[in-house]
Amino acid sequence: MLNKNIILPLFVLVALVQLYVPASMILGKEAVLKDGVEYKFKTAPIDPSDPFRGKYIVLDYEHNSIEVTDSTWARNEAVYVILKTDTDGFARIKNVVREEPSDGVEDYIEAKVNYLYKWDPWRLEIDYPFDRYYMEESKAYEAELAYREVRRDTSQVAYALVRVKDGEAVLQDVLIDDVPIKEVVKKARENQDIE
Repeated sequence: MLNKNIILPLFVLVALVQLYVPASMILGKEAVLKDGVEYKFKTAPIDPSDPFRGKYIVLDYEHNSIEVTDSTWARNEAVYVILKTDTDGFARIKNVVREEPSDGVEDYIEAKVNYLYKWDPWRLEIDYPFDRYYMEESKAYEAELAYREVRRDTSQVAYALVRVKDGEAVLQDVLIDDVPIKEVVKKARENQDIE
C-alpha cells in the first residue's frame, strides 16, 4: 500500500513536469511575439542548389557581419548582437559583445559566431538563430519559388520580420515587398486558377 501512495503522486509530479517544460517554452516565445520590439532583417541571396529543406525556407541575411578589431573570436562562440535600425527601417548590427548587455536600453539578440574573416579590417560574421521559416507543406514549394524569384529581382525587397525581447528573437513572418509570403503564394495560386 505504501508503494501505491508514493508511486501515484510521483507519477503525477513527473507528468506535470513534462507538461510544464514545453508549455513554458511556448509561453516564452509567445511573450516575445506579443511584447518584443519588431525588427526587419533584409534577406540575402542563398545557394540556389539547396535553398529549401523539408517544410521550411532557408534564410540568409544581407547584414550579418560587422568590422572588428579583436581577432580572438571563435567559430560557434556565443555572442550578443546589439541592434540598430538603418534609415530604410532594416536591422543592422551596432555591436557584438561577449557579455549579455545589462543596461536594458538597447535591443540585442543571443547568436553565434559563424566566421571571422581575416581581411583588413577583420569582419565577424554572425549566425542568427532565425534562419528557417517553417510553412505548411502544401505551400512550401511555391513559397520557395517566390522567394528565389525575389532574390533575382533587385526591384523587390524580401525581409524577415523578427520580434526581439531580452536577447530572444522570434521569426514572425517573411515578407516580399511588405506582403507576407503566405499571401504571395495565395495570389500566385489564384492567378494560376484564372489562366
